[in-house]
Amino acid sequence: MQKITLDGSSLTIEQVIAVAYGQPGSPEIVLGEAAKQAVNRCADAVQTLIARGEIAYGITTGFGAFKDRLISPADVEQLQHNIIVSHAVGVGDPFDIPTTRAIMLIRANTLASGYSGIRLGTLQALLDLLNHGVHPVIPEKGSLGASGDLAPLAHMSLVLLGLGEAEYQGEILSGAEALARAGMTPVTLAAKEGLALTNGTSIMCALGVLETYRAEMLMRTGDIAGCLSLEALHGTQMAFDERIQRLRPFPRQQECAAFLRALLAGSEFTRGYDPLNVQDAYTLRCIPQVHGAVRDAVAYCRWAIEIELNAVTDNPLIFIDGDDISVISGGNFHGEPLAIAMDYLGIAMSELGNISERRIARLIDESVNTHVLPAFLTRNGGLNSGFMLVQYTAAALATESKVLSHPASVDTIPTSANVEDHVSMGCTAALKARRINNNVERILGIELFAAAQGIDFRKDVIGADKRLGDGTQPVYDLIRQHIPFIEADTVLYPHMEMLRRLVSSGQIDRAAAGRLA
Repeated sequence: MQKITLDGSSLTIEQVIAVAYGQPGSPEIVLGEAAKQAVNRCADAVQTLIARGEIAYGITTGFGAFKDRLISPADVEQLQHNIIVSHAVGVGDPFDIPTTRAIMLIRANTLASGYSGIRLGTLQALLDLLNHGVHPVIPEKGSLGASGDLAPLAHMSLVLLGLGEAEYQGEILSGAEALARAGMTPVTLAAKEGLALTNGTSIMCALGVLETYRAEMLMRTGDIAGCLSLEALHGTQMAFDERIQRLRPFPRQQECAAFLRALLAGSEFTRGYDPLNVQDAYTLRCIPQVHGAVRDAVAYCRWAIEIELNAVTDNPLIFIDGDDISVISGGNFHGEPLAIAMDYLGIAMSELGNISERRIARLIDESVNTHVLPAFLTRNGGLNSGFMLVQYTAAALATESKVLSHPASVDTIPTSANVEDHVSMGCTAALKARRINNNVERILGIELFAAAQGIDFRKDVIGADKRLGDGTQPVYDLIRQHIPFIEADTVLYPHMEMLRRLVSSGQIDRAAAGRLA
């Protein structure tokens, strides 16, 4: 992508990913001509309202519980400045640069719809930050998810005013210094602009984009890890038979089973029909059902995020019909659709990690894998502990993910003197989903680590020349390019970190996809 044109209605998840992980200015972000006209028209309408002396929430009144306090025309610009500085009360670690870039892009796209009253110059200044690589320092915590992500978006907006802090070319600078180095000057906000910048769901939406996109990669990686474990355990592919899936026609269960069959095609490590061993444990046999349900949750999240990316989520909104200007207060800032989606994602991904951990436990336990593999995947057990403690780590991560799976969206704490009396906690739900995805990356890395070790023990029995599946063979080869067979006890955590990187970077996913394409 060389350039992305914002119009408020056509931004895609893939474009957000390109901007989030791209270099400043590549791709370049520009406003479409129709968007410029819509923004100018709405900004002019705001000035018309002020000239008429009309009462409009957030323009000539205070905010929240101060909605009934009238603001004089002389103070409307100070009101917008005040909302930024008073709302910048976030705490905690700052968002990383990809998340910050996604936040800025999504906020700009919302404002480009032309219903928010921001001036074209102020919106362009936000895009200039993004294109020049001036990244506001935005603390992770402080949003209730209604009225949108107020506190973190205020931190984003501070830098436009020459306040707060920003990362620029690897340094954390004051907002004023960052602007100066990038050749920019601070903005003085006009009526409605402070509210437009801070009121909306751009934080949770950005997190939702990044974590949903990552979950799509992790769910495929989970399928790959499950298949490699099945081969290490001399499992059967029979449970993935298309005829079985047709009789319970969940689409993504069927998709998952088809992917498993493709990954395992040609494998000489699986077993056919065996009257003395007709079926595997649930963690192997039920991969299409469990992983398919995960795919359903991730697909739902993509659906919700794709809508939210091009939604107008601030308040109030300005509608223009000829000379008639309507300022309507509503609730599009309420993050409930994303809060529930992010809780759903967290629950689903926790289950992906949970079933992976159970397969790890089976790989190391010779009593349950019927002595297909040696205890703890090591020679000379007793002297060597092998992969014993590796499974402990996976169990700890899976347990943490279960705790984090308690939904945030079922909770609410009234705020603003009980005017904002129900909030979504959507940002909390999204941050939990991120932590769960972090855990799942590591759990899947551990499963791949253990499964590759198991494959090597199987080769000792069936022959080193035997081939794995079409999709699992290149994954095993990739692992062995970076990690050796573990002959005896050694320091394992560097290997675990390497596997995490292979998972996180998508190399595992791409290795399988490259062979199956």
